[in-house]
Amino acid sequence: MKRLFPVVPLTLLLAAGCAGCSGDGDSKEDSEKGNGGFVEKTKTYINPVFIQDSPDPSVMRGDDGYFYAFTTAGLRRSKDLVEWSALKDPFESRPAWSDVCKDVWAMDVNKIGDKYVLYYALSKWGEEHENGLGVAVADDIAGPYKDHGKLFTSNEIGVQNSIDPHYFIDDDGKQYLSWGSFSGLYAIELAADGLSVKEGAEKQKLAGNAYEGIMIHKHDGKYYMFASIGSCCEGTNSTYTTVVGRADNYFGPYVNKAGASMLDNNHEILIAGSDAVKGPGHNSEIITDDEGHDWILYHGYLTTNPSRGRVLFMDPLHWTDGWPSVKEAKPCMIGQEVPVFK
Repeated sequence: MKRLFPVVPLTLLLAAGCAGCSGDGDSKEDSEKGNGGFVEKTKTYINPVFIQDSPDPSVMRGDDGYFYAFTTAGLRRSKDLVEWSALKDPFESRPAWSDVCKDVWAMDVNKIGDKYVLYYALSKWGEEHENGLGVAVADDIAGPYKDHGKLFTSNEIGVQNSIDPHYFIDDDGKQYLSWGSFSGLYAIELAADGLSVKEGAEKQKLAGNAYEGIMIHKHDGKYYMFASIGSCCEGTNSTYTTVVGRADNYFGPYVNKAGASMLDNNHEILIAGSDAVKGPGHNSEIITDDEGHDWILYHGYLTTNPSRGRVLFMDPLHWTDGWPSVKEAKPCMIGQEVPVFK
């Protein structure tokens, strides 16, 4: 059943304030515009933006103008990143290239040529050797996606726990896939159609064994590796934390502000847990709105309602001296101005 959750939050969230975040939970007044005394209102939203289980979000805008969040719990759709609805499973049929691994995790969708290409992990909890990454294709971003089969298993690629794929295309047109979960983060170049590893390509290690949920973003000529540390899935005991490092090249080395390498598990903290939200992590791609503002989406547990699972949060991403930040380095739980899409 599709259900659209409104911008107005549950009243129990109103008290969970985050000092320093703009707004008070209601639409706030903007400056007068000389239009007969009327005051324009700026719309605001309050986290979470979707209060159904939505772990490991990967967000992309489709040709229809909607944003699609592919999550381990299913597909969600939004016009403005604030109001989301659940859609049907994007797969035409479930991948079945492994007798051991049965569950699709951490989908990541991208437009390559005239096709939508979906990368996914096929795994089950506790399995770290027979799991692996696969790829599927569709004509429409919402699917149905037809499975194209596996890219590689953990054993075949030589990386334990090969899950959490992320696609990146550089300015020179080269395409890469990164992945990994607490056994090192790795990347490899893809073939031109994105459906296989490029012939002769070798994997390269990007970061140490403290991380999973990799996402690489290019900003002002620098490469930024976003990842998660800690435990993802223990409700209010989750310690998931979103971190970041920076490099001059796609393959690194990625370092923190002091120049210490992520290969040695050094990083900067971007979003940590709070009294209101535990385990904020596995962030999406960075979305830039029509006014040039960047936004980051991620999952986390509400301490007031952890039975909802890992629900969807969104915060503005700020850039200072070449580094990204989220206000107070924690999820904001009071009103913030909505993204602008004209």
